[in-house]
Amino acid sequence: MGNQLFQKARETVAIATEASTGNSSVDPQKALDVAKNALTSAYANSTDAEKVQLRQMQDDLDQLQ
Repeated sequence: MGNQLFQKARETVAIATEASTGNSSVDPQKALDVAKNALTSAYANSTDAEKVQLRQMQDDLDQLQ
């Protein structure tokens, strides 16, 4: 089944990335806020390996700002 919070974080980061490039009708700032929230939620409930990936996703979001 996997970590649902981790999956949600990955999805929201992808949406935020797409929105920041203008390839989506989603508001980029709102998508970024949702992705950051999802990352925070996922981090508290993740394995060490997932945390490494979540930190990379956070770095990716930081570059979008």
